[in-house]
Amino acid sequence: MGEVVSNRQVVLKNSVTGFPKESDFEVTTSTICLKLPEGSKKGVLVKNLYLSCDPYMRVLMTNAHLYFPIDFYTPPQVLYGYGVGRVLESGDPKLKEGDFVWGITGWEEYSVIEDPQKLFKINHRHDVPLSYYTGILGMTGVTAYFGFYEVCCPKEGEYVFVSAASGAVGQLVGQFAKSLGCYVVGTAGTQQKIDLLKNKLGFDDAFNYKEESDLNSALKRYFPKGIDIYFENVGGKMLDAVLVNMREHGRIAVCGMISQYNLEKPEGVHNLLNIVLQRIRVQGFEVFDYYHRYSEFLDAVLPLIQARKLAYVEDMAEGLDAGPAALIGLFSGHNVGKQVVAVAPQSSAV
Repeated sequence: MGEVVSNRQVVLKNSVTGFPKESDFEVTTSTICLKLPEGSKKGVLVKNLYLSCDPYMRVLMTNAHLYFPIDFYTPPQVLYGYGVGRVLESGDPKLKEGDFVWGITGWEEYSVIEDPQKLFKINHRHDVPLSYYTGILGMTGVTAYFGFYEVCCPKEGEYVFVSAASGAVGQLVGQFAKSLGCYVVGTAGTQQKIDLLKNKLGFDDAFNYKEESDLNSALKRYFPKGIDIYFENVGGKMLDAVLVNMREHGRIAVCGMISQYNLEKPEGVHNLLNIVLQRIRVQGFEVFDYYHRYSEFLDAVLPLIQARKLAYVEDMAEGLDAGPAALIGLFSGHNVGKQVVAVAPQSSAV
């Protein structure tokens, strides 16, 4: 019989309409036995250390008729998403007590994960901070790496535009493009983020979309010869403006559309004919399609981090009580870099 301890949890109380509010969530305390339940043959008990705040979580809050590889939340329910944890007990022969893992877990102090296929064992925890596996070495990094190199099919010297460029994915895509010798411009919503893009992350230029009354004109200013690659994170008016500024045979990788997630009626896109006229390839993709190549990703990206050739910015919120505000802040641009919630010190065992 294991020790029974308290377990703080973030619960979604209702399906969300419009922008989520802190009142849509509740931080509660339950109890959990620090032993796998009887009959859990392959389950894993983990102590969660870091949780990832990601825009896709807003999609899961709505009763939407969409296909999604992760189940929608059914309120009242403990949130779940990507996180980093330490294994306390394992029924999976590939994981043992003391191992560190990243993958889908609950927004709580302790979680029983019945499907260990959703977990990746961390083998390089002394090389980088464990929190990096919520982002640059986890789902975010895999998204940016394969989204850019595989979906965008970049070539040296091409003109690359990245929206939400200071966010978790955008900051990495811009640096990958620069390392290939591309000209890279990003957009963000504050002067602090613009300075970050140009001075720390190495973008050739950046602009504040909130200060532009005409996005079409702004893009013509930064891309007088047009755009070869657009890495799409926001959708809406930005996508519409990009379509009339793409070069022939340009590529648009559709990673996300954060500007649309809180709208009851999503905005339409009006310049679709340019896809035909400019022979543009528009492709959506899911990170799940590339997890079988995770070791390939690590071999490419981990040395860049260790050699300090790849910058990475985290925005750390402390404690589960700060979780709802941190998650909601994604949709108002409150975060600078990858938004993470620190649940417990990484050295903590129980």
